[in-house]
Amino acid sequence: MNGTQVPEKPSRTNDHRKAPRRRGEVLEQAILQAAAEELAEVGYAGFGIDRVAIRAGTNKTTIYRRWPSRAALAVAAFRDAALTGELPDTGDLRTDAVAMLRGAADRMASRQGELLQVLATEMHSQPDLLREVRDQLLGAGVTRWLTVLGRAVARGQARPEALSPRIATVAVDLLRNEYLVRGVTTIPDSTITEIIDTIYLPLVQARIDPGGA
Repeated sequence: MNGTQVPEKPSRTNDHRKAPRRRGEVLEQAILQAAAEELAEVGYAGFGIDRVAIRAGTNKTTIYRRWPSRAALAVAAFRDAALTGELPDTGDLRTDAVAMLRGAADRMASRQGELLQVLATEMHSQPDLLREVRDQLLGAGVTRWLTVLGRAVARGQARPEALSPRIATVAVDLLRNEYLVRGVTTIPDSTITEIIDTIYLPLVQARIDPGGA
């Protein structure tokens, strides 16, 4: 021993093995956020599990246990960003539908909308991505609109026959057309109310019997 101390090696703060161990929903949210950030930066063409794992501070095996492919992870990241939050339940179908559509328009104008553009641009040339969009993203959106419409049916504000996926989501489909096909980047309130008042409500609301009380 000569009394000389050997300096300690600097710690690798970006090494996920040194980071606090996370589990369950906390870990999943970290992965989904990292995936959304990667998609916004590099697009689906450059999107990879390796980069997401580094950004999230985890490993590829952990990600693949939850999402079997990069397509599944990409869609899950957008779905998590776009389809969270409480559903409106004011007791009035028009108010709820306007709120749903306004929320969708706001998301399309945000970073979530950028992710939607990435997916929409690239999914037609990527069969695996297109399949995941159909299975996960569209299904989740349908469920939310069917829930709102189902409440209206129970209140007598919509006809039971309207409870079909195609009818329930016609408003947001028209909104998506404005955004993706026509290239509109900001959806005004006038467009929201026009879709709801002239198309959605006449399609779904209960028919009134002229001879009734």
